Amino acid sequence: MNAERIGVVVLARSGPGVLHELTGVIARHHGDIASVEIIEQHPESRIYFEIDLPVSPGVLQTDLEKLAGVREVGVVKTLQKIYGKRIIIVGGGAQVGQVAIGAISEADRHNIRGEHISVDTIPLVGEQPLADAVRAVARLPRARALVLAGSLMGGEIEKAVREVRRQGLLVISLNMAGSVPEAADLVVTDPVQAGVMAVMAVADTAKFTVDRLSRRVF
Repeated sequence: MNAERIGVVVLARSGPGVLHELTGVIARHHGDIASVEIIEQHPESRIYFEIDLPVSPGVLQTDLEKLAGVREVGVVKTLQKIYGKRIIIVGGGAQVGQVAIGAISEADRHNIRGEHISVDTIPLVGEQPLADAVRAVARLPRARALVLAGSLMGGEIEKAVREVRRQGLLVISLNMAGSVPEAADLVVTDPVQAGVMAVMAVADTAKFTVDRLSRRVF
């Protein structure tokens, strides 16, 4: 039987060893845990798993419910199926807003055709907060592209951009002062167009690919 990726939400007692008990049951059913997140911790833990499971979800659900500390187990659609790929936009508030306009409009066009792309934004200022945010994007589940929207970025932010690109993240920068544009995959002058191109680059329903571009500054 081929493994199917499912989402499982478990409501269980909080405390040491709970996660160990849950993952033990999943392992006995040959489930491969793709991601796990503890959503709430007190007074009870609400834990979300995404699991590649070769058996019926109902069998796993029944065995998880047998654990003494478990109060409720639900099988749900995965976040990949619902929210899909993520575009992350980081930088100054006004620029972030303009990039978001382009990204959301373009994502809507692709999502109507069956794609699943979501857009997340965070306005930030300061070299270290921005560098920390860039590095953190590589740890976010389902993040496929980062757009840096600002007027001046360099230094530690440039180092962070090169790090996340080595981890496979697509980075698009606005055409700004500083060294970040030199480190990015694409440099786009118009913020709305930057948002559009970010979505087109990750969408399966688009024929646009970064590798085919003859230039990287637009």
